[in-house]
This record gives sequence, C-alpha cells and structure tokens, in this order.
Amino acid sequence: MGDPWSAWQLWAALAAVFAALTSLLAKIGVEGIGSNLATFLRTGVVLALLTMLLLVRREFQPLAELPRRSLLFLGLSGGATAISWLCFFRALQLGPVARVAPIDKLSVVLVALLGVGLLGETLQPRAWLGVVLMALGSVLVALP
Repeated sequence: MGDPWSAWQLWAALAAVFAALTSLLAKIGVEGIGSNLATFLRTGVVLALLTMLLLVRREFQPLAELPRRSLLFLGLSGGATAISWLCFFRALQLGPVARVAPIDKLSVVLVALLGVGLLGETLQPRAWLGVVLMALGSVLVALP
C-alpha cells in the first residue's frame, strides 16, 4: 500500500499554506495603494521568482516547441488568473480578509463542479458532501 500522504497532497497542502499567507500579506500590502497597482507589483514578483527558478533549473524551452493547445489554454488560464487577482485585491481593499478569502475559496467548489461537468471527473458521495460543506462554510463565514 502506498504512502497515504502522497506527493500531490503535500504540494496541495503547501499551496494552501502559501495561499493563506498570500491573502494576509496582500491585505496588509494593499493598504494605501490602488488595488490594480498592488496586483501589478505582486505579479512582477511572481514573474521575477519564476524566471529565476526556470534559469536555475534550466527549464526554459522555445515557445515554438511547445504544444499549441497547451499555449492556448495556459494563455486563457493566465487571463483568468489576472482577472481573479484584480477582483481579489479590490475585494481585499473593501472588505475584511477573513470574509473575503472564504468567498474567493468558493473556487474550490466551482472547480469540483466544473471538473465533473467539463472534464468528466468523478466524485464519490463523501467527496460531494465535502463540496457541499465547503460551500456552506464559505457562505457562513462570509455572511455579516
């Protein structure tokens, strides 16, 4: 039997920790500057760090060698990310992080629904219960 704490779960848990830090740090950082500028500055840091990582690991590849479908969908994903971040930073500017972030995390519920509906993935009844509970939890935290 394999390790119950497989690599994808570890990376997902680390993503959650850093997403939480992202929200808290962004809430503090967005004070006193426009939300769009804050998003731009954050994006610049992301770009710089990823450029360094790719250089150190020698992972750059010519765009012409990459699958067009991958480039298309990564481009669309980048556009969705930009819009998401712009909306998130504006919400942080206007509301408390403890209520903004749970609404933002409703994306987890949407991903489950879209994964099943568009990608043909399946969820067991226990997982569906989790999706419903996440949705309810987000709504309850966000309510005044």
